Amino acid sequence: MTWQDYLDREQPRFVDELLEFIRIPSVSAKPENMADVRRAADWVAARLTAAGAENAEVLPTAGHPVVCADWLHAGADRPTILIYGHFDVQPAEPFDLWTTPPFDPQVRDGRVWGRGASDDKGGMLIPILAFEAILRSQGSLPVNVKFFFEGQEEIGSPDLPPFVAAQANRLKANMIFSADGLQWAPDQPLVLEGLKGLVSLEITLRGPRSDQHSGLHGGGIANPALALAQVLAGLKAPDGTVLVNGFYDDVLPLTEADRAAIARIPYDEAAYLAETGAPAAVGEPGYSTRERLWARPTLDVNGLTSGWQGAGTKTVLPAEARAKITCRLVATQSPERVFAAIRDHVLAHLPPGVTAEVTQNPGRADPFLLPPGHNATAIAGNVLRQVYGREPYRTRMGGSIPVMTTLLEHLGVHGVMFGFSHDDENLHAPDEFFRLDAFRRGQTAYGKLFEALGSAG
Repeated sequence: MTWQDYLDREQPRFVDELLEFIRIPSVSAKPENMADVRRAADWVAARLTAAGAENAEVLPTAGHPVVCADWLHAGADRPTILIYGHFDVQPAEPFDLWTTPPFDPQVRDGRVWGRGASDDKGGMLIPILAFEAILRSQGSLPVNVKFFFEGQEEIGSPDLPPFVAAQANRLKANMIFSADGLQWAPDQPLVLEGLKGLVSLEITLRGPRSDQHSGLHGGGIANPALALAQVLAGLKAPDGTVLVNGFYDDVLPLTEADRAAIARIPYDEAAYLAETGAPAAVGEPGYSTRERLWARPTLDVNGLTSGWQGAGTKTVLPAEARAKITCRLVATQSPERVFAAIRDHVLAHLPPGVTAEVTQNPGRADPFLLPPGHNATAIAGNVLRQVYGREPYRTRMGGSIPVMTTLLEHLGVHGVMFGFSHDDENLHAPDEFFRLDAFRRGQTAYGKLFEALGSAG
């Protein structure tokens, strides 16, 4: 029996196992689900053992756990690959917007519906199944394999840096592949060559010791809400250029080859606006919309809080005003340097009569960019070409996966995103789903990847 035959024969069981996995509400952001995240870790460790992996362990961190396992019998002359994924999921609220309950997964229309189906439980199960198929049908693999699955990606992997540093020898590999990733479309493969970094911060402006009557004190003391609006307006020009001194200092400029690669990917701006419901595309001048989305840094206000928020009017002059801000960063920007630049800008442009506190939030990520000619990326691209029958697009993405830079820092290896989700599958939203044909195709792709890596070794 070939490993492809094994995959075909066992597919109903694999789908049942995915449904079982999704039923565990492993929401890492909610303290009440901490035991569920641990239960998901136990499930993953048991599934790795059942597949034939060895040394499967649930390992503690300062927060949610990590699962590691390996199979190292291909020989010292064969490469060792590390496969990464995550078993935690986003919160499912609002529950009333789901067609069926998020943790009662259903199969409809060739899709599995449920929280985590696409991000990343379906994705991280794929390489385990391909590994099992080759091991069961052939008795061995052509490469040495290590598995590294975490339970805190959806909250920014805050405890992964010290864990990876301490476990660097256990995780050491020649190549790294992330099962958390996307393809462009069901019939179009994609090689992701870069991810944006992330810095999150909060600005708090304070004025009087408590809310004051706006009729009695308006015009006599500063209004923190208005002061905050003035500060925020000074962060960006109307055309989208960030005005913070030093914000662009470490940005690597786009080369003509970079811009040409982005331009080769079909783009319909009218369709993009229809998808988002926005009346127009705006942003940093001199760049296309796709270049701004994928390869230029951003600064966005994510939330504002001040004064009376209820129905009707309450004539107060608020005591304080808060803004939540995130910046998506590109190579070679530093989250800490960008935070410091914004903090210094706020303090330098503070209106009179208020004080300011600028704090950096947990959950930071360095930008990630693959070097030209990266060997593992070339191999992955060849596999995708075989599986899809067409050349993969090559581009970057505006999202962040913090562990990719953590692995690069401590293991010295650039990871390759080799996942099979699609960005229309309601990731992080109600009615998340995963295409079953992508689930099956991903298993074939990982089987071919194992074979290609064995030949390359």
